[in-house]
Amino acid sequence: MIVACEDCGKQYRVNTDRIRGQSAQFRCKACGQIISVTRPRRQAEAHENAARPTLRINSPEQTGAHEEEFKVGEAEPPRVPSPQLKGIGLRGKLMLFLLAPLVMSMLVGAFFSLKQMVGLSSLITRESTKIVSEMAERQIAEHARAVALQVGLYLRSHSRLKREQFQKDAEFMKIAVQKVGSTGYTALHAVPDGDGVWRNWAHVNPKIPGIDMSTLKKPMGKAFYGFWKVFSAGRDGRESSGYYTWQDADGQFRDKFMVCAPVKGTPFYVASTTYLDEFTRPVEQVKERSRRMAGRARNMNAGVMLATITLIGLIVFFYGRKVTGNIRQLSEVADRISVGELDAQVNVGGKDEIGELADAISRMQDSLHLSIERLRHRH
Repeated sequence: MIVACEDCGKQYRVNTDRIRGQSAQFRCKACGQIISVTRPRRQAEAHENAARPTLRINSPEQTGAHEEEFKVGEAEPPRVPSPQLKGIGLRGKLMLFLLAPLVMSMLVGAFFSLKQMVGLSSLITRESTKIVSEMAERQIAEHARAVALQVGLYLRSHSRLKREQFQKDAEFMKIAVQKVGSTGYTALHAVPDGDGVWRNWAHVNPKIPGIDMSTLKKPMGKAFYGFWKVFSAGRDGRESSGYYTWQDADGQFRDKFMVCAPVKGTPFYVASTTYLDEFTRPVEQVKERSRRMAGRARNMNAGVMLATITLIGLIVFFYGRKVTGNIRQLSEVADRISVGELDAQVNVGGKDEIGELADAISRMQDSLHLSIERLRHRH
């Protein structure tokens, strides 16, 4: 008996005497299609109780068809191996297309929110520092002007007081040398006279009065130029102000702010100077606290985001494994049915789309059973 594959047309010669029962199946070697061979009714009755035979197809030299040998039986027809995935599986796609965009959106959102928070904190502290600095500068300038006014009143009421006697006059020193902030002070100096020398006449350091102020260049080093620029700019009744660097007793350099206010009607100037960080230190402390808070917020955001990503990843992983496991099982059942194993059990249930697919496969089994029974009754 010659049978042909319905898909590719390849022909095989089958010895029907070796078929047990009414039918047998084998796979086409060319395309893999399952070919069913039905024994003529007369031969089926004659060989109903025969031992399990070997189905042999004659050689191509005899029939012009292809030669192949199969074990034939009703109990265990040949099985089709499960197809191998050629791309990313459903579980991998869930992880890639669901989890990856979610993670990226969370990372981008966390990055920009943290950036905005840090930027806002920096803006607040920067503007606060600027405002406090401006207020401190105005306060130092007002203090210099107030002391200059007091010095002018005292000198007019003590017209016989010589500049060489300023440092020895305790009452005058209380007026001319006052405290500015916690570390600053005021001092009194005169503009250059005929000899062109700048001299200080009242200072918190008793060694300073009377000396040529330009001689401070050597002990002050590079810091002298900034100091001298502000110090010597006040003349001809003009007020001067600015920043300069000063070296502390411990060797550290810090910025100071100085205002030189003129004493009206005299050649003297009151210099009011102090470290500006005395006023801005609270703002700097707030700035440092905001940095620490931003760091803690960043760590907390990273921890929450990592925990969320891990939780979502676990949910996607286990749910995807369950779904793909059910699909793989249904695929295996469908493969077994395709080779004639109609009694394969469908052990997948549920009320979702997978459950509906399992019910559809079960109904297909029942339909195939009925179809085969009808064919048997016809023969």
